[in-house]
Amino acid sequence: MATVNSSTLSARTEKKASLASTGPLTGGSRFVRALLRQPVDCTPVLFLRQAGRYMPEYQAVRREHSLLEICKQPALAAEVTITAAEKLDVDAAIIFADLLLPLEPMGLDFTFQAGEGPVVHRPLRTAADIDALRTDRTEDLRYVADAIERVVAHFGDSKGMIGFCGAPFTLASYMIEGGGSRNYIETKRLMYSDTAAWNALLEKLVAVLVDFARQQIEAGADTIQIFDSWAGALSVTDYCEFVLPMTTTLVRRVQSLGVPVIYFGVDTAMLLPAMRETGADAIGLDWRTPLDAGWKALGAGCAVQGNLDPIALFAPEKILRTRVAEVLHQANGRAGHIFNVGHGIVPGTPVENVQRVVRWVREISAEMAAQRSSQGGAR
Repeated sequence: MATVNSSTLSARTEKKASLASTGPLTGGSRFVRALLRQPVDCTPVLFLRQAGRYMPEYQAVRREHSLLEICKQPALAAEVTITAAEKLDVDAAIIFADLLLPLEPMGLDFTFQAGEGPVVHRPLRTAADIDALRTDRTEDLRYVADAIERVVAHFGDSKGMIGFCGAPFTLASYMIEGGGSRNYIETKRLMYSDTAAWNALLEKLVAVLVDFARQQIEAGADTIQIFDSWAGALSVTDYCEFVLPMTTTLVRRVQSLGVPVIYFGVDTAMLLPAMRETGADAIGLDWRTPLDAGWKALGAGCAVQGNLDPIALFAPEKILRTRVAEVLHQANGRAGHIFNVGHGIVPGTPVENVQRVVRWVREISAEMAAQRSSQGGAR
């Protein structure tokens, strides 16, 4: 179990306190340098859902505790986070939490039901429902920051520390639909028919999410990743009209707290140029678009995260290594690439394959860097 080292924590706290006057975080871990598009010795690697049901250590904790119990007990959340990051030897730890945690202090209770995922018991349907949402109880989420403090005290600057939150559209869709959805009928119905109520909902979410992000940053998070899991359900027109403005507000306000922002969505190939307009420092790419094509759509001045198909982790070694090399060759050593899967690791994934990918990313990217250096010297 991790324990808080007061001197390490104090140093990180002072570092965060100076960000407002000194600008974005510089130096630090390989992950942070890549995120800021600075030179690295080899490509940093991490995984979405790297602490999850595919890992025996996590399964053992889950036999004793529910998902929400783990999230709300900082010692447990830190233990799960640290165990995964150490076992995989990745370059950054991602705090164990859930996107929907901010719903409770806003006044919406939810549970996780086997086979159904999260269920919001009283979904929003009217402007009055939205008016009743609270934005003054973000302190109730302090347990996430407490868990981050423990992880930071354990790793210091040896690994990056990633905090996260859901994006306004994705959280709004859960709140309105009452859970996951295939067509987002109720969400789009409200979005189209009562724009004032829709904007009011997103404004309340942004207010809560900024405070939530601030807590995580003050606790030591090097970056905040904003997950827009369901943005791919939108057309480009609807995204730009109904989602982009408030998402941009969230991104810019989090950046103003002194850390870079990663913005990620699923099935968002057509949205990438619009997502870039948020000004996020890095965009997460899902696996459906070749990394080089996705990066080209985003343009210069942006880091990228991704984008191995998570199901490729089930493939035989030869095929898996080929897929890893393909992603790295598409990145071509360009500053600002963070290797990741193009969505979360799924249950049943062989842990040994995930560990192999970490080794291969470092081996292949270091070899590519050496080749480029040699070719440059020859000229």
